[in-house]
Amino acid sequence: MSLREAARKSGLSHAYIRDLELERNRSTNDKITPSPDTLQKLSAAYGYPYTDLMIKAGHLMSSHISSSFAPQRNEDIDLSNVYFIEIGMKEITYYQKGATITRSIESLLDFSSFLDRLEENDFKKMDTDLYVNFNHIRKYDERRGQLYFNENGEGPYVTISAIRQRKYHEQLLRKVAINTKKSLEFSFSKSGKASAFSTAEKNV
Repeated sequence: MSLREAARKSGLSHAYIRDLELERNRSTNDKITPSPDTLQKLSAAYGYPYTDLMIKAGHLMSSHISSSFAPQRNEDIDLSNVYFIEIGMKEITYYQKGATITRSIESLLDFSSFLDRLEENDFKKMDTDLYVNFNHIRKYDERRGQLYFNENGEGPYVTISAIRQRKYHEQLLRKVAINTKKSLEFSFSKSGKASAFSTAEKNV
């Protein structure tokens, strides 16, 4: 794949991707460490496992990852403890607090059953290969389209697609309010209808 094609698919500049390949900023000669958000875009563009990119960039240690596939199955994972999931061509990666687990996709039937379990546990598809557990979202950055699993915006986060953000915007606000036990503040249009709302700082 050419740099320009990779740039088109990832939304990054081809010059920046070239710098990443060289691991240096060609203008300053400083070492480059791409953010998890950037790695997520590159993973989608190149079809390369996101986990491997995170390890290469130093954001994850291989010792943090359980990758022993058989005989372990996806059914063994307690989805209530999972923050978000990334689905590759042949594997599923589960991100929990302080741990990452990778399992293989054994069959189409196994995958279909897996999707049913996601729906039952309130996971929503938030990008091409990204499913997020709405019960764990604690902060929603509307401007950046980012979801955090810590109320202070610390720790892991995911960036969702613009289409999914528009689709789930109101539901995300409600979920954050529920998960953080806060109330919602409504703003009203001239017609008297509620036109927007946000999470209030005052606990209920």
